[in-house]
Amino acid sequence: MRKLRVLVLMHEDLVPPQDRSARSGPSYVEWRTEHDVMNALEELGHEVRAIGVHDDLKVLREALESFDPHITFNVLEEFHGVTIYGQALISYLELLRCPYTGCNPRGLMLAHDKLLTKKILSYHRIRTPRCATFPVGRSAVRPRRLEYPLLVKSSFEDASLGISQASVVHSDEKLVERVQFMHEQFGTDVIAEEFIEGRELYVGLIGNSRVESLPVWEMTFNDWPEGTPRIATERVKWSVAYQKRHDIKTAAASALPEGVEREIVRTCKQVYGALDLSGYARIDLRLDNAGKVWVIEANANPDLAFDEDFSASAKAAGIDYPSLIQRIVNLGLAWRPAWKQAEATAS
Repeated sequence: MRKLRVLVLMHEDLVPPQDRSARSGPSYVEWRTEHDVMNALEELGHEVRAIGVHDDLKVLREALESFDPHITFNVLEEFHGVTIYGQALISYLELLRCPYTGCNPRGLMLAHDKLLTKKILSYHRIRTPRCATFPVGRSAVRPRRLEYPLLVKSSFEDASLGISQASVVHSDEKLVERVQFMHEQFGTDVIAEEFIEGRELYVGLIGNSRVESLPVWEMTFNDWPEGTPRIATERVKWSVAYQKRHDIKTAAASALPEGVEREIVRTCKQVYGALDLSGYARIDLRLDNAGKVWVIEANANPDLAFDEDFSASAKAAGIDYPSLIQRIVNLGLAWRPAWKQAEATAS
């Protein structure tokens, strides 16, 4: 394995400090993903440099010119505070003919737009909950085809932003209230999808044209109030104290009905191809009480922190953390964007 110059692209507020000892152990720090990726790359023997970006492409351009990286490792999730601009930044790297890790711009665009994702999945006859969209400034009127309960969430935001128990609504009145709250609080279009009662599952995928699935992962709610929807709210995902209080855990899914795991893997690979994803991704699913698999959404470039679900499922598949990071680097180098194809044709 040759030594590479790797530029790690991240938000300017998440550049790890020189003394990164605060990350040791189970403590939570905001820059944990950035820290873990850089540590793994250094452990692998690569020359690593961090570049923090917020709203100035000049900073990135200067870093690319001065460091001349073999590849840019992307852990940046937004630009100028807007999540969907992340794909534009990757397009910028492609325009500069700079290799990068993770998903390509088209896959990022499709996966970020939850409504468009659902339309594509429906076209490919992949089971996904029916939904309606409510643009900012418009009140919520439920189409007759939608049945309660409904889950109300942002059309674009990730990481369960804005999702709470109040997101599951059972009446027109509560639907109007929640949609208005999301519009005012986050300023994005909102979708309301039919809530699927069942098991919360995730599948990590890694690859470009050839895709490997990681073990099916499950979030379990072991000390949960009766009658409360089992959903991955913002608190469930990010509050360690809340997770401990309700004994919420994630681990390899057990006791799946016969044939369901095979169906899940096949479905997730279909989603990966339909959305033109590359590099690595995570597909979120629900398994209902009748044993039907429902695709909720696709997450391009999911969290790569050492102790997050994607890395944990890779470890369960026999891929240790440095090997996972190296594989993602290799996939980035192997990806053939339009400029590489043009070069090959010209030669």
